[in-house]
Amino acid sequence: MQYPMGEALLGAIKGTVPAAGRAVLWWLGQHSFVLRLGAATVYIDPYLTDNPRRRVRPLLDAAAVTNADIIIGTHDHSDHIDRPVWPLLAQASPQAVFVVPELLRTALTADLGLPAARVRGLDDGRVLELCGLRLHGLPAAHELLEPDPLSGGYRALGVVIEGGGCSVYHAGDTCIYEGMQERLRAFRLAAALLPINGRDAERLARNCIGNMTFQEAADLAGAIRPGVTLCAHFDMFMGNMEDPRKFADYMRVKYPDLTTVIPEYGIGIEVGAC
Repeated sequence: MQYPMGEALLGAIKGTVPAAGRAVLWWLGQHSFVLRLGAATVYIDPYLTDNPRRRVRPLLDAAAVTNADIIIGTHDHSDHIDRPVWPLLAQASPQAVFVVPELLRTALTADLGLPAARVRGLDDGRVLELCGLRLHGLPAAHELLEPDPLSGGYRALGVVIEGGGCSVYHAGDTCIYEGMQERLRAFRLAAALLPINGRDAERLARNCIGNMTFQEAADLAGAIRPGVTLCAHFDMFMGNMEDPRKFADYMRVKYPDLTTVIPEYGIGIEVGAC
């Protein structure tokens, strides 16, 4: 299958200027997205290492990503915070600020050799203002909701990215937890990016920590009612996949008034305030 990648994809991202109240998203596979919102370009969980286990090769060369303003890593798994890639991104985009869970900030900064001034910590209830955007941290339950016993902070997060009258929610890797729907309903979400790969005993036994099932993701969308729901985290590794058509069909039957999109690699998706 042919899809935009490399310089063609970067050119499309760089050349896109969303209208006020609009945003554009590009899916890079797994839970990796590029977001253009306002004047900022945000890379969320960019997974660009050419791991031979990948079913889809990286769409971008990290050393060519010169346009990143914000790079978000929702949690420290290799397909979310891609440790070999982040120093390359830091060099290619010297203007970029890295955003990670506050609990991981100090260790990641040291491990990756990043300048401390370029790494910011996010946590439950914390808001960061960067590049004209507001980043709201929310806990993620991957598979459990596990606050740090000392600080109360979280190692896995979701994030609402807000700016110019438009808000986008990237759930990170998560299951549903008590109070999640109510917190998300406080935002008028133009889009929600939700994992659908699910979880089971076989995967957990091999330390493959799971997420919402496609049914649970659909019910979360039904509760928070974003303008558009995009499914993700269903495609990259054998043994940890789901058929996104099941999600789309379930949404169509159960929540027919909500818009659902199965993203395509490297194809821009425009969303707007709902």
